[in-house]
Amino acid sequence: MGEFGLQAWAAPARTPLYYPDAVTLVPGADPTALAGRIDTTTPGASVKDSFADLDLTEAGFRVLFEAQWIHRPASASAIASDLAWDVAGDSETLRAWALAWDDGDGNADLIRPELLADSATFVLAGRSSDRRVVAGAVASRSDQVVGISNVFALDGGPDTAWPVVLDAVHSLFPTIPVVGYEHGDDLAAAVRHGFEPIGPLRIWLRD
Repeated sequence: MGEFGLQAWAAPARTPLYYPDAVTLVPGADPTALAGRIDTTTPGASVKDSFADLDLTEAGFRVLFEAQWIHRPASASAIASDLAWDVAGDSETLRAWALAWDDGDGNADLIRPELLADSATFVLAGRSSDRRVVAGAVASRSDQVVGISNVFALDGGPDTAWPVVLDAVHSLFPTIPVVGYEHGDDLAAAVRHGFEPIGPLRIWLRD
């Protein structure tokens, strides 16, 4: 179980795959104190450096990748999608989404049925004409924004995924801006679909 502190959220025990062990909440967090709040005794610890201003090399970390926070106004227009969409509302649909998202990597079990009970989380499934889940994302709503993560499409990559994901988000939350973070080619795709980079972040990994 993670705990919020004044400078960061941190989990004293190793988090599941793809989940950070710590996330900074303010600029200028103390790297030594942060590293002391997580398990650094075994390889694999990761830190989401939300302001890209930490130096965790002395604690044995390396930069996994640099990224950009992205923001999209609620009023921005979107490219039409050929895919239908729905929100996963049962374990069968969630499993189909997880298998499509994982695409054979063997990590589909990370998406657990308990996610369906979270009223602020919406698993968005883009469907082909034969109703297969072929694209999607996870939307997490707060009072001010909708955060988007896990964007994927089995064919066509993010340029196929973003139109159906944004169609779903704008239908569900028509007045709320959309945020997230991306890097590399995925960042370029997000910009093509109306997002603006608004600041850097950095992911650290301890091998």
